[in-house]
Amino acid sequence: SASVTTQTRAILAKIDERLAAAGTDKSRLLSATIWLTDIATFDEMNAVWDAWVDPANLPARATVEAKLASPDYLVEIAVIAAR
Repeated sequence: SASVTTQTRAILAKIDERLAAAGTDKSRLLSATIWLTDIATFDEMNAVWDAWVDPANLPARATVEAKLASPDYLVEIAVIAAR
């Protein structure tokens, strides 16, 4: 399966697409919830997140360890944004 870095990049790219389709962007994020199958991969995920997120408009964020729907999934991210 893909690495946490690869999966995080792919998820954030999809979030960018969905935000654009809704007429908004990552500067309008209000909150984010991130699930990792192994909290030891936090730094790997966070490096990608920090490079992507708008530092002037950081959303509230929770990051937790959880068992995800498939063993292939290492990270899952849900965001809420304003329009």
